[in-house]
Amino acid sequence: MSTSKNKMGVVQLTILTAVNMMGSGIIMLPTKLAEVGTISIVSWLVTAVGSMALAYAFAKCGMFSRKSGGMGGYAEYAFGKSGNFMANYTYGVSLLIANVAIAISAVGYGTELIGAALSPLGIAIATIGVLWLCTVANFGGARITGQISGVTVWGVIIPVVGISVIGWFWFSPEMYAASWNPHHMPAFEAVGSSIAMTLWAFLGLESACANTDVVENPERNVPIAVLGGTLGAAVIYIISTNVIAGIVPNMDLANSTAPFGLAFAQMFTPGVGKVIMALMVMSCCGSLLGWQFTIAQVFKSSADEGYFPKVFSKITKAEAPVKGMLVIVIIQTLLSLMTISPSLNKQFNVLVNLAVVTNIIPYILSMAALVIIQKVAKVDPGKARVANIIALIGAIYSFYALYSSGEEAMMYGAIVTFLGWTLYGLISPRFEMRNNNV
Repeated sequence: MSTSKNKMGVVQLTILTAVNMMGSGIIMLPTKLAEVGTISIVSWLVTAVGSMALAYAFAKCGMFSRKSGGMGGYAEYAFGKSGNFMANYTYGVSLLIANVAIAISAVGYGTELIGAALSPLGIAIATIGVLWLCTVANFGGARITGQISGVTVWGVIIPVVGISVIGWFWFSPEMYAASWNPHHMPAFEAVGSSIAMTLWAFLGLESACANTDVVENPERNVPIAVLGGTLGAAVIYIISTNVIAGIVPNMDLANSTAPFGLAFAQMFTPGVGKVIMALMVMSCCGSLLGWQFTIAQVFKSSADEGYFPKVFSKITKAEAPVKGMLVIVIIQTLLSLMTISPSLNKQFNVLVNLAVVTNIIPYILSMAALVIIQKVAKVDPGKARVANIIALIGAIYSFYALYSSGEEAMMYGAIVTFLGWTLYGLISPRFEMRNNNV
């Protein structure tokens, strides 16, 4: 039984949700969007609408679901035990991949900060070091993780909110207009090419749901944290990335490995740019800390249900699943070594697209389950219909994001997903014997 002193309040959970999105999502975005041009503001608006629809539907799932286990619990309403397993399995795989991408972006910013040139193997070793550091820091339990995240989030809030407010003094409308569509892509293609990257920035909107088991009064607090964190992040993302596009020339931005540092160096001095880079590295590590805690909770709730090995269920006195965290970080260490690539940027892109594709599977399962979740909870039909329509919008956006992620990411994501059915087949006797009247 969890004690309230080890549980998160609504403010901590909203911060964790926002930091899970912002800490890693924003720091490379201006560079990625500059490769498309300022036409990517249309992608932002599409993704903001899609993400708010997803966030609203997740909030409703959180309010009316009587099953534990976050998205797996929601999926079980419609798809049974196999749906629960598939949601947790694909989400777990997605976080494993995404956390390696976050660690790589922290290393990329860090090397730029100190002016070091690492070999591909050196980058992999530094990435592994960051992953281990952020895992060990979680051994103290949920409250300590929430407190550390509450400090490190300022490393991203200060530069991003700062540039959103004061950046306008250096903003050039002419530069912004000139960067609209530098590669003259057809509009639909240009918008689609940056959808996966903008959705990457919002991954984490469901993290409040994943941490349901360690939250005070989840029925009230989870919806507030999900909607509050998503809306706050959307506003900041759209303003900050578009201000930068009017401060730094498009080509400089597209070739940068530390876009916020470059913008502040241009606005003030190179020294200020270095300070901003240091803050961004700190926020990236704080985000990774929150994500490593979240993934341990996902694996723990799956193990509690009997889907994953029991090692993930074991917790310490501080209610931290330390053994599970160690298994997870060992897998990530192997993943870091397997994805060594001559180009850090290419490695980052491959990991991001694959993380987005595998992350969307539990989103689609959860959106589809909202109909029956509300029926079981006897929600007023009129209110239920509105929520179901919003969930359908979230699902349509999810399919568009899958389409936009590209053929390679879709292929690998499909293989990972199909493997899940084989794995479920191996453990299915635990759950399906009753259904077969055995």
